[in-house]
Amino acid sequence: MSEAGMVIVGGGMAGARAIVSLRANGWQGPVTLVSEETLLPYDRPPLSKAMITDEKEPAPVSLLDESMIASLNAVFVRGARATGIDRKAKALVLEDGRAISYDKLLIATGAKPRRLAIEGGELAYTLRDFADGDHLRSRLRASASAAIVGGGFIGLELAASARKLGCAVTLVEAQPRILMRGVPEEIARVVHARHLEAGVTMEVGTALRAVRTDGVEMADGRKVEAEIVIAGIGAQPATALAEASGLALDNGIACDATLKTSDPDIYAAGDCCSFPHGLFGEKRIRLEAWRNATDQANVATANMLGGDKPYLAVPWFWSDQYDLSLQIAGLPGEGVKTVRRAVAERAFLLFHLDHGGRLVGASGIGPGNSIAREVKLAEMLIGRRAAPPPEALADPAVQLKGLLKA
Repeated sequence: MSEAGMVIVGGGMAGARAIVSLRANGWQGPVTLVSEETLLPYDRPPLSKAMITDEKEPAPVSLLDESMIASLNAVFVRGARATGIDRKAKALVLEDGRAISYDKLLIATGAKPRRLAIEGGELAYTLRDFADGDHLRSRLRASASAAIVGGGFIGLELAASARKLGCAVTLVEAQPRILMRGVPEEIARVVHARHLEAGVTMEVGTALRAVRTDGVEMADGRKVEAEIVIAGIGAQPATALAEASGLALDNGIACDATLKTSDPDIYAAGDCCSFPHGLFGEKRIRLEAWRNATDQANVATANMLGGDKPYLAVPWFWSDQYDLSLQIAGLPGEGVKTVRRAVAERAFLLFHLDHGGRLVGASGIGPGNSIAREVKLAEMLIGRRAAPPPEALADPAVQLKGLLKA
């Protein structure tokens, strides 16, 4: 048993941020980070983009290096899988038999890629960690054709990366359109058209029957030949540790508004947990987003040190699709009325209002950073529970900054 202190499980963004936040909040006791991976904590967004397409040999984009960990006086236990939690003794149990005592424990285990549950589904590559990205980079560069299964963000980003490498790409999506979850249809149409323009063959509303060694077979019997098949059909929360330890689950590790689990000495943050969000009527949600992992780590660690702060950050997500940037703030699906605002050439925002006229979401797309400022202001309006006049939101001449002041 080590000296009890703050223990973090998971070497991703939430885990790395938690170390920094604990020290920033004045914790001077032991801090231990436990990760299954042998690499130092690194950034994951580049895995589907720059890591695949850049000419230089890939290297992890470190979130914490050895010197930073040392300066924070933290212990990093790498290549170690946590298999259980002795909640009575307050100790994290590792696969090799070691036990690490804790005062408070943060679970930040992230999510795992979903696998194709069809014949030959195990043949499809998935992307979650650096090793996956490195392997995909090599395979795509050695392949003339690729079939991407899944029209969500990861599938689309990989399709764009494969096209940049010169692969003939076919994207297969079983749903009626791409980006069904959380993205308005008007924006999805823009993304769809941009992929067609880039030369991607889009098979939308088409189910798969099987994955073969030389491509995929559709439910209608058609065959798409491909040298590599990649599944990008979403992720599921990594809850094995929590489940084995008897913690409550609900679309991930079930937390309260302060990110506390059903055990008062255990918290969770990032992709692995769900929580009630006070900005949206206490609706229980789970977020898979880079910034959410950072923000939740900050709130969870403050509460581990005695705080009682609810997590109220406005959800925000972005994705790059070729020269276009897509950004989403809030929860567009909670809106019942949509207001469109032109921003610039090929750039627009959609504002999503609830029954009472309150702004609950904003979605935008455009070249480069053309929508970034407006989405940021919309995010602030959502956070303030504002209900701006729809005609003002629609009028490009009306400054969102002015609505924020009002």
